[in-house]
Amino acid sequence: MSHALSPVSQLLERNQSLFAGKRLLIAGYLEDNFALHLQTVASCVSIFCTDYHRYRALQASPSSPNLTLEFDHQPRDTDARYDALLLLLPKAKRESQYLLACLTPLLTPGADLFLAGENRGGINGADKLLALYGDGSSKLDSARRCSLVHCRLNAEPARFCLEQWVTNYAIPVDTSTVNICALPGVFSADALDEGSALLLAHTPPLHGRVLDLGCGAGVIGAVLAHRYPDIKLELCDINALALESSRRTLAANGMHGEVHASDMLSDIAPGIDFLITNPPFHAGLNTLYAPTEQMITAAPSRLAKGGKMLLVANAFLRYPPYLERAFERHSVIAENRKFRLYLAS
Repeated sequence: MSHALSPVSQLLERNQSLFAGKRLLIAGYLEDNFALHLQTVASCVSIFCTDYHRYRALQASPSSPNLTLEFDHQPRDTDARYDALLLLLPKAKRESQYLLACLTPLLTPGADLFLAGENRGGINGADKLLALYGDGSSKLDSARRCSLVHCRLNAEPARFCLEQWVTNYAIPVDTSTVNICALPGVFSADALDEGSALLLAHTPPLHGRVLDLGCGAGVIGAVLAHRYPDIKLELCDINALALESSRRTLAANGMHGEVHASDMLSDIAPGIDFLITNPPFHAGLNTLYAPTEQMITAAPSRLAKGGKMLLVANAFLRYPPYLERAFERHSVIAENRKFRLYLAS
């Protein structure tokens, strides 16, 4: 199995005996499907996903009755209890803190807390992350620039309150403002990013069904709904925390829109008049271009007749060849020292 696994999963594979007989809760940045293997080791496994791509991959894989899967921004079953938590550290430290805060209330007293991750991704700060939950942590193993850290839960976790984790800020729009609500680790979590600012400054007039693909905290969708209140707005993202952030952003501004999960275009019905996106090119700590390249290729199949795509991206990203193959026309309608805004139809 090891050859198909990420370095973190390989480290866990050689330490899998630690999870024997446990009621195990797994969460965080799952790079592969190794978590499914732990069904054969633990007495039961519950995988809490905030990543829709991984959730779909896990759903499509064979599983046993002792496995449960959930995709959401926080666990729905607050009565479930586990005697071990395995957290695979996400890229953002604040997101790790958030996951610990919302998941540790599901643990029994004295439960095992395991943190695993790459050294460049913050695992060396695990002792500080765990300080609220145990008296001390210890490194159990390390290999391939990854580490596995453990502590025992000996403090009663505080009751989780989602509102305490929401960042609120306002951005000026024309002569007014739009309020943004963001959970940890979400794109545009604390400010309007430069790429989205370029896109919003040069968006042509909109009508009909408008999709904000990779919506993050809902910044682009909310600004467009403010400017064009008659559009039929749809927001989607791969990240459950982003989806909840976008729902809150719309509600904070008295706006309406359909917010749902989609792995790029996986759950998008045809008939879009404007597909608007500031797509990611990172997955965790890794650079990943293929999802956006595949999205560009598939985008015309989701557009209505006469539909258009607006895509903003770092200038160094080589998307023009994909735009040229997929669309009849495309052009750069705005750019600055870092970003380009493409219009394709």
